[in-house]
This record gives sequence, structure tokens and C-alpha cells, in this order.
Amino acid sequence: MTTGISVKLPLQYSAEDGPYQMTKTLPETIKQNFKHLVLTVPGERVMNPDFGVGIHQLLFEHGTNEVIEFFKERLYDQTAKYLSFLNIINVEAVMSDHTLNIKIEYFIPILGASDELALDVTT
Repeated sequence: MTTGISVKLPLQYSAEDGPYQMTKTLPETIKQNFKHLVLTVPGERVMNPDFGVGIHQLLFEHGTNEVIEFFKERLYDQTAKYLSFLNIINVEAVMSDHTLNIKIEYFIPILGASDELALDVTT
């Protein structure tokens, strides 16, 4: 059995890792944590009700610039609070009908690594 940093979500069996597949690198783990920060609805974590950007809630709003700006503001605030070691470089968000396409470019200074998180969120 190999070692890893954290359990990879969604949970999956892995012949290499055993009952649960594991993340193996810090950039992979950080990307998973960042994705969960974006997808978690505030109030969903009972012991930490402020955690999360709550991107799914935006799908039921009209695709206005105000909604996109609210998302970006919440994203920057939540990242500063919970993933302060991560710098957001650029955020692109396009809403059409009931789909929100997001691309977030970020940099992790302590690792000298950059990556992007791309999500297509639908109802």
C-alpha cells in the first residue's frame, strides 16, 4: 500500500492505495481543496457555516454582471480566509441559461506552481 496526502474525492477504490484512492502531491491536494471551497454552499459544513463560495446558488439568479461580481468577491474573500497561501491570478465566469462556466487561474508561491481550476456547473 502506498502513502498519500489525503483521500481523493469522490471516494474510489484503488488497487494501488487500497480502499480509498489518495492524492499524491501538494498541488493535487490544493486543487482538490480549492474545488471544494468553490463548490461548498455556506452553511453546508455544520461546524463551519461560513465556509464555501456557494457557486450553485448563483445558477438560479439571472446572468447579470452583478451576480458574476458577487461570485468573484465571495471567491476572493473565501480564498483569503481559508487558502491564504494561494494567489488568484485570473477569474473568468460566463453564465448562460442554467450553466456557469468558470476558469480560475491561480499560483502557489511557496511551491512555485501555477494551475487552473475549470468548472462547468449546471442545475
